[in-house]
Amino acid sequence: MSVMAVPDSAVKKSPKSAAVVIQDLVVAYQPGKPVLKGISLEIEDSSVTAIIGPSGTGKSTLIRSINRLVTPTSGSILFDGQDLAKLKGAELRVARRKIGMVFQEYNLVERLSVVENVLTGRLGVTPVWRVWLRKFPQEDIARAFDLLAQVGLEGYARQRADALSGGQRQRVGIARALMQEPRLLLADEPTSSLDPKTSVEIMELMTGLARARLVPLIVNMHQVDLARRFADRIIGMAGGKIIFDGPPDALTTAHLQQIYGGEGWLT
Repeated sequence: MSVMAVPDSAVKKSPKSAAVVIQDLVVAYQPGKPVLKGISLEIEDSSVTAIIGPSGTGKSTLIRSINRLVTPTSGSILFDGQDLAKLKGAELRVARRKIGMVFQEYNLVERLSVVENVLTGRLGVTPVWRVWLRKFPQEDIARAFDLLAQVGLEGYARQRADALSGGQRQRVGIARALMQEPRLLLADEPTSSLDPKTSVEIMELMTGLARARLVPLIVNMHQVDLARRFADRIIGMAGGKIIFDGPPDALTTAHLQQIYGGEGWLT
């Protein structure tokens, strides 16, 4: 099966079975200099999608546009019956509760314990006074401990986050994201700070947990081998546009040369 480069405007499908439908998405941090140039794509339910491409091509901007850490300049992001690109205030906060995020640099609160960091995944639905007093509902505490067991950190619950290794911190980040009970999971270069062995373990854990929960996962990454190994679908970006969209076994050397430019880096 061969997948050829197509214009972004052609990557439009029926949204009936889609978790997310992005249409004509443009993001420009400076007027007239778009980072994303009319991205259109559909993310299917219960799928793992990897976004690859060189630094500066807009991978992180695309991920962060979906949960509105970045505000789109134009276009739409349809999710759970709403256009995320147009939401503001309370409506946006409610929508974000449904979207879990795993960060490149973990984004843990270093002075808090591991289990408290996981519990911060409930900030969107827990009253502020409970958060300040660290008085989370017992059902949330029980679920946080269960998630720590699922990510292999059941013995670390009371340790401070700053005592953990990078791989352990990312496991906490995954548990925190799942604590939200998300309908969509995003991961922004979750393995870029990790060694090869730990990177495989984190990808295996994250994709396994997402698939078990039937939650679609979108992850942007630099490691093409990991994308091929764990994703159902790979999206290749260059220059703020999609130039490859297909299954891992359709991604050829020619596609990689088109995505990353030149041949020398492949030798």
